[in-house]
Amino acid sequence: MTADHLFGTNLVAMVTPMNPDGSISTQGVNSLVDHLITTGADGLVVAGTTGESPTLTDAETTALIRAVATQARGRAKVIAGIGTYDTATTIRRAVEAEAAGADALLLVTPYYSKPTQAGVIAHCRAVADATTLPVMLYDVPHRTGLALAPATITDLATHPHIHAIKDAKGDLAEAMTLMSTLAYYCGIDDLNLPYLAAGATGLVSVTANLTATPNADLIHAIRTGDLDTARAIHRSQIPVTAALTAASQGAANSKAALAELRIIPHRSVRLPLLEGQPG
Repeated sequence: MTADHLFGTNLVAMVTPMNPDGSISTQGVNSLVDHLITTGADGLVVAGTTGESPTLTDAETTALIRAVATQARGRAKVIAGIGTYDTATTIRRAVEAEAAGADALLLVTPYYSKPTQAGVIAHCRAVADATTLPVMLYDVPHRTGLALAPATITDLATHPHIHAIKDAKGDLAEAMTLMSTLAYYCGIDDLNLPYLAAGATGLVSVTANLTATPNADLIHAIRTGDLDTARAIHRSQIPVTAALTAASQGAANSKAALAELRIIPHRSVRLPLLEGQPG
């Protein structure tokens, strides 16, 4: 089965709607899931960094995955963020995500502890062994402090459950040399066009909380060889991307915009984030 079928192509790094008291908004979750699918998303990444995963308890994360899977009802793939800096905890979260109805897992590089590349390989293989779900690696060194080396990616690509990588490293030259080993998904909205043009399978987008439709159109334009349309779409989204990802506050700014459009009821976030502005 191809990565398109395992994960989708137009993925959203979904925010976690919350009430003013900090609890998760069931109404907001259901409304947002419907909005994202209706506007063209075929993959929902739940409890990732944009979903404020560091502030969610294990019970909240499991309940959120289950709620999204129930609301999506097979209309889009549900990819659960389960990575931590502790292998045992990550394995437990992977097993819980599978039981909650996730279709796939997003596995971020262990952060803060900065293991060796051999340690990263052992960590990722242990997590991938723990369930039957397909795994998407997540390479985001500006947040984790640790990049996946090309040799590490090549090694992990041989695991039968590891099929894809969300690349937020931004090294397009490196990515192009590795796209034959794993399905690449662009994790930096500013680079969606060049990654897709270079052969990436799809996008994992923060701005797609608001822009799933133009992202779907961009993917279609690239796949049909219509580069003029692809460039026009990308240019039209530059101001939106700048507004939503300013100061790396994609979660807060996206929530503010979604609340302004009444797609979710509140713009609430949990500290240390502060509420954003719609831009």
